[in-house]
Amino acid sequence: MADTLTMQKDELIERAKAQMQQHLTAPTWSLREKVALTCRILFAQGHDSGLAGQITARAEVPGHYYTQRLGLGFDEITASNLLLVDEDLQVLEGDGMANPANRFHSWIYRARPDVRCIVHTHPLHISALSMLERPLQVSHMDTCVLFDDIAFLARWPGVPVGNSEGEIISGVLGDKRAALLAHHGLVVACTSVEEACLLAIQCERAARLQLLAEAAGTVQPLDPELAREAHDWVLQEKRSQAGFAYHARRILRETPGGVEHPLS
Repeated sequence: MADTLTMQKDELIERAKAQMQQHLTAPTWSLREKVALTCRILFAQGHDSGLAGQITARAEVPGHYYTQRLGLGFDEITASNLLLVDEDLQVLEGDGMANPANRFHSWIYRARPDVRCIVHTHPLHISALSMLERPLQVSHMDTCVLFDDIAFLARWPGVPVGNSEGEIISGVLGDKRAALLAHHGLVVACTSVEEACLLAIQCERAARLQLLAEAAGTVQPLDPELAREAHDWVLQEKRSQAGFAYHARRILRETPGGVEHPLS
């Protein structure tokens, strides 16, 4: 006899969460390896834009973070060629220089002690939506992870290499996990590398869905209560770790051993 067919939804949700804690596992990659994998994953997901964009993660020492070297594309990043920089973008470990646009990351890290990883990219559909000066609409179950959690910067402040841009971007982000920057792109700020990577993927998917839907008609809103339920359901640490591990496995299958392997 089935025991769960008479249970309430909230009971089933809690039961499923407990099972995820028990059964969902992920490899124990180092922080450098997670950042390198994120670069490769997002490249494969269409977030590449030449040398534009930065992915950073707080290092073990306060005020320091890891980022990629200017001059390398996301598809060339490995754990060993990442840079360790301070808030002034001075290189502490590694060769070369950080992207000067990393400056606004320092502002976000200062404003948000909870943030452990920042993704800034210019993916195609997010960039197209940004050109229309329209915020992202969350209207599909798969993208509810962004519901009421993505801000919108309506006025482009220019190339983000100054401190004023850092103040503007960190200010508009507020306590949310992401922001769409008009005439620019995407910024995601999360409590883990895994969560930041997955939210970046969903931001681009949401923008693509929105543009497709708007070409056919009017996007209809979600019920806020149900959307928040879906938001909280997806944003579980174990789910983020498992989802990241799936995308990492795909990248690692496609990248045989060698000097350009993301974990090398």
